[in-house]
Amino acid sequence: LYTFWKRMAPPASMDIFNATNRDQCTVRRERTNTPLQALVTLNDDQFVEAARHLAQLALLSPGGTKERIDFLTERLISRSFRLEERAIAEASLADLTLRYRDAPEEAKQLIAVGESKADPSLDPSTLAAWTMLVNELMNLDEVLNK
Repeated sequence: LYTFWKRMAPPASMDIFNATNRDQCTVRRERTNTPLQALVTLNDDQFVEAARHLAQLALLSPGGTKERIDFLTERLISRSFRLEERAIAEASLADLTLRYRDAPEEAKQLIAVGESKADPSLDPSTLAAWTMLVNELMNLDEVLNK
């Protein structure tokens, strides 16, 4: 990760995620999980764009919803979901799919977030729903605090 670092004003995201102040060497960083971190992972353009890219990979992979959710969870938490976890993810995906089918303009705005372009071969509403599902999964404590 390359970024500009001002001595008296570190990048806001890094400060929220408890980056060291660089006064001394730090061997091990502390593990934290705060509401501000959740706001960053759910709303920051970089995280939304990363979620879209992972959603695109899942949608372009072979299989149905179950295989795609397995694809995502293997990459995010290095395991498949248990049945009760999968049911929650599938219910969330169903809600998100309905939402973005009813609001195609919102879907287009969501998948336009970031510097890279969305895959034009994918339906914007479907991609938006999967993007938000991945965004939710990326915010799991198990993902953030491996």
